[in-house]
Amino acid sequence: MPFEPPPTPWVFPEPGLWEDDDLVALGADLAPGTLLAAYRQGLFPMPVAMRGDPMGWFSPVDRGVLPLDHLRMTRSLRRSCRDFEIRVDTAFEEVIDACADPARGEGGWIDDAVRSAYVGLHALGWAHSVETWRDGRLAGGLYGVAIGGLFAGESMFHRDRDASKVALVGLVDLMTDGHASGRLLDVQWRTDHLASLGVVEVPRETYLTRLRRALELPLPQAFGDPGES
Repeated sequence: MPFEPPPTPWVFPEPGLWEDDDLVALGADLAPGTLLAAYRQGLFPMPVAMRGDPMGWFSPVDRGVLPLDHLRMTRSLRRSCRDFEIRVDTAFEEVIDACADPARGEGGWIDDAVRSAYVGLHALGWAHSVETWRDGRLAGGLYGVAIGGLFAGESMFHRDRDASKVALVGLVDLMTDGHASGRLLDVQWRTDHLASLGVVEVPRETYLTRLRRALELPLPQAFGDPGES
């Protein structure tokens, strides 16, 4: 089970004070208690400018979520699922390093401070990786934060075709249990690529309402609740 860290000394603005902007706050730190408090309030961190500038805390006005019963499985993706083995938390640091690889052109925001913060959350049982393996080799995966019924996806990568998509399929399978209707798979922002997999946008207020309900649920078994099935 996850270990609850000391509470954060920082106070984030309440949702009623948020402006009509994705960026809600600047500053604070990336301590485990701060990160968990942020996710529980509907926020996530991301650098906003140059290295050394204050951390940005975001809650998109239009939030990208993947309804668990809305995942789009093409015929080719179904075939690809047979080519990979799904594992959980066997290579967390390798996954986050692959997501941060500058050659991808997408993970530049995962700097040393962000990496260290999520490796720390993983050690406490809050951050998890879902990995796709092929012939004993890590082919793709994703990582994020699991709190109750929330999985807040942070980043994904692939080395083989469809490997990251198969990891997402694996994540949906892991979250599809007796509490699936209340679980919340957050992907931050909708992109054309994610939309092709079934991701939709919901208004911020809708997201926050669903988040409050999701946080009351137990973790899926794969992420630390031995009694969940």
